[in-house]
Amino acid sequence: MRLSLTRNRLLTAVAATLVFAAQGALAEDNETQAAWRIFVADHTQPVVRAIDFSSGEELGRYDLKGYAALTASASGQTVFATQSDRDVVHVIKTGIAFSDHGEHRDLGVSDVARLPVTFEGKRPVHVVPHDDHAILFYDRDGKAEIIDEAALLEGKAEVRTVDATKPHHGVAVTLGRYVLVSVPNTEIKTKPDELAPRVGLRVVDEKGEQLGDIAQCTDLHGEATSARLVAFGCKEGVLVARPGGIDGPNLEMLPYPADFPKAYTGTLLGGKAMQFFLGNYGEDKVVLIDPDNEQPFRLIELPTRRVDFRLDPATPRNAYILTEDGNLHVLDVIKGEIVRKGKVTEPYSKDGHWRDPRPRLAVADGQIAITDPRHSLVRVIDAETLKETRTIAIEGQPFSIVAVGGSGASH
Repeated sequence: MRLSLTRNRLLTAVAATLVFAAQGALAEDNETQAAWRIFVADHTQPVVRAIDFSSGEELGRYDLKGYAALTASASGQTVFATQSDRDVVHVIKTGIAFSDHGEHRDLGVSDVARLPVTFEGKRPVHVVPHDDHAILFYDRDGKAEIIDEAALLEGKAEVRTVDATKPHHGVAVTLGRYVLVSVPNTEIKTKPDELAPRVGLRVVDEKGEQLGDIAQCTDLHGEATSARLVAFGCKEGVLVARPGGIDGPNLEMLPYPADFPKAYTGTLLGGKAMQFFLGNYGEDKVVLIDPDNEQPFRLIELPTRRVDFRLDPATPRNAYILTEDGNLHVLDVIKGEIVRKGKVTEPYSKDGHWRDPRPRLAVADGQIAITDPRHSLVRVIDAETLKETRTIAIEGQPFSIVAVGGSGASH
């Protein structure tokens, strides 16, 4: 798969226009500023730390009930700390907010704070950020909650509940006024401590009523949004949802090519400035997916197993892949090739429990922040040279990490 040359030229022209417009607008302002913050959860301690990325100063420490996985909202104004083992989700206000004024955007910076609203349910796992809301899925409740972010920031909870029919390790994603919900196998009996397997995806409307038939997607796992498309990983291939007409979204299965090795995608990332998806394919390969291409899949082999991977929102052709040998690889998503690599940590084996302490990646201000739990550090790597520029000491075993921020006008 290759993104078309025409599309590349269009993207380049659009980017150049946006940069020129932003430079012209900002020149008229008295001051511009940039602010980046990282949020780091500990592997063993129930705590999340907010850190100023530039100075390394700790801005806040928030005690939780259990180990937390972190997810930033689409706007970057909130971070969800999901504690699956303790059946609770806390929300942290990042203190970073942007307001769009067409030709430029303003940046507002305020204090970090844990919001007074918490969400409780049986085994919350997947948090899906989308536009002005986030969707929490509770595996053992068999339900999802759509949460309004504006209300959250005012200390209130405005929630719409979506029924998922039966407890399962599932996910829900909004697409316009519709919700895409994973479907469990309702015909088999499960033991009290077991969750039903996933068999497909269904579309529900604003009333919670199903539209059309269930789309097959065995062992559905992993989702991402790119442009107006939503993709889901399945054993058969990648299921893509497109906005439709009065009958709701259109669901299309992209089967894996016959000459691919036996594996499947269970984690997906979605491009922001370009429409594409990046997914794992087993443990030692990744796959680029262009749903509009005649041959939508392009497979990239890695030298060893993948530990974590991220897309660069500011440089959309770059993806960063950390492998267990401690090397960070830069994948050019347009070429479909690994273009450079650099050693950034000591080896971290993928053997053992899936949640053993291993590095995680975040991208901030042209740099990659990598947690190194063995050494109680966040390592800061230059995205161009792949050289370490500095470290941020973090007490304990820093593990899950997200970054929020950017630049804007300050009036």
